[in-house]
Amino acid sequence: MSTELQMPSHRMTVAEFLEWDSGNRTGALWQLRDGEPEMMPPASDSHGSIHSALAYLLTARLDAHGSPCRVVTTPGVVPAQRSEENCLVPDLGITCAPLAGARLLHEPVVLIEIPSPTNVSKTRANLLAYRTIPSLAEIVVLRSTSLAAEILRRGPDGARPSAPGTAASTGAADVR
Repeated sequence: MSTELQMPSHRMTVAEFLEWDSGNRTGALWQLRDGEPEMMPPASDSHGSIHSALAYLLTARLDAHGSPCRVVTTPGVVPAQRSEENCLVPDLGITCAPLAGARLLHEPVVLIEIPSPTNVSKTRANLLAYRTIPSLAEIVVLRSTSLAAEILRRGPDGARPSAPGTAASTGAADVR
């Protein structure tokens, strides 16, 4: 049996993409951007180390506080705008919604990206799309090449800052 994945000949909807990707026997991670499947490269050593350490620390913190929230690695999320043709994959997501057994993360409250130097522009495009998810309170961007983080936090009035690092809000996502 062949493990080669056949690329679609047309733009896909999220439903078509999820069905197509379920036949993926290559082990590759894919996201759907504007109807086109996009393979995501394996993580670098520093990226993977940050990713796993952060997932562990966040899970430990949530568990220690008896939180109903949970951390999900590489979740599929669908932005509110152009939702029929985009299924994006951040590095980590936090949700307080009950487990649904779905392939998509429903009602994320925090999304975390760790951009690599080679994919910064695509990550920035994803950040704009994430801002349309109604349940999302915070977007965190961690650098893999320096000690730095950017936070896009929804303000008390529900508005989002225009760019990372401009948040003046004190209202962090409550994930206890």
